[in-house]
Amino acid sequence: MNIKNETMTYLKGVLMGVVVTLTCFVLLVTVASYTGKLDISSVVNTKQNSQITNEQAAKIKDKINLLSAYIDKYYLNDIDYEKMADSVYKGILNGLDDKYAAYYTKDEYKDISEKSSGVFCGIGAYMSQDSNTGVLTIIGVVKGGPAQRAGVKKGDILVEVDGENIESKDISYIVSKVKGKEGTSVEITVNRNNVAEPLKMKIKREVIKDKTVSHKMLDNNIGYISVSGFEEVTEKQFIKAVDDLEKKGEKGLIIDLRDNGGGLLNTAIGMLDRLLPKEMVVYTKDKKGIAQEYYTKDKKEVNVPIVILVNGNSASASEVFCGALRDYGKAKLIGTKTFGKGIVQSSFALEDGTAIKFTTSKYYTPKGTNIHDKGFEPDVKVEYTGKRIKLEESGVKVDNQVKAALDYLSQ
Repeated sequence: MNIKNETMTYLKGVLMGVVVTLTCFVLLVTVASYTGKLDISSVVNTKQNSQITNEQAAKIKDKINLLSAYIDKYYLNDIDYEKMADSVYKGILNGLDDKYAAYYTKDEYKDISEKSSGVFCGIGAYMSQDSNTGVLTIIGVVKGGPAQRAGVKKGDILVEVDGENIESKDISYIVSKVKGKEGTSVEITVNRNNVAEPLKMKIKREVIKDKTVSHKMLDNNIGYISVSGFEEVTEKQFIKAVDDLEKKGEKGLIIDLRDNGGGLLNTAIGMLDRLLPKEMVVYTKDKKGIAQEYYTKDKKEVNVPIVILVNGNSASASEVFCGALRDYGKAKLIGTKTFGKGIVQSSFALEDGTAIKFTTSKYYTPKGTNIHDKGFEPDVKVEYTGKRIKLEESGVKVDNQVKAALDYLSQ
């Protein structure tokens, strides 16, 4: 039976958009990097910038026609065309062989944008996804937030959201499931080490004003600043903490970036600006080898010894931060080897409210080091034991890695 010429108009229109996107994919990056929006007309009319040949485009078109015809003739159930279209667009990004690439629906992109601002409606939990296994781990909770009150703990493995198994799902999708309207509830299921059965928790969503920075003075006038993420709110919170510790007469500074998976590059640069004089702190190189350099803006700096605490979850913007301070001899790293993410992803907002993200460049420390898939080895290796030590002078209890940093600076 010959069904190749039968068509399903709507589906065909959806999928033909894929051909246009594939045909003009290279130009999309250039246009979006300048405008933040996808100019459809300029993309369609600029075939000469494409990497795909006419023959490849025709082959894709023929295959789409064939798939459309089969679905139209034989598929039993009703079709959710919007869901199908999103799946197609996600498939294009999944085909890039880039584990950080993603297509975001309107709702997903809205959620991501809210999280970057530091104010969002959710449960107040920090999540990290293993890029190889897809396992999603709770790496921290907002102090006093709904997740903490419900009993969620650092180290819990998230396996279900509202009864849906989310193992191996994209983290942006999981975040969009966990977040929602203020006052509504979400049920999560977690696996916990040394607990035989999965734990179910029903948590009421709240507006979370994310405090990403906390600080205090430890013994011997050693300042301590913990940074949980590089969000829009983080720079001001960090500068305020540095200023406060300086006023109190700090003689050394511990910056805790353990379990900090990164965030916004501009935030990291703004924080470095407070610590370093006017310097080039990081540079990137794109596929054409074109470099873009990033500088701090003024001569203001911190002139006390600095230690940065790191571990295997310190990644991306955390490593940019570490690399700059280490290259200029301003800080020593204590802890364990960092994650090793030396590539940059760019997000491009499209005109319909959706967005795409993929890797666009590599980043290098001021001395030209790229640590992708390598990470930074600490200057002083100290494994985390979980042991808590009470400090003699302040009476504050700290873990063994903080104590090692304090001892190093005290000497």
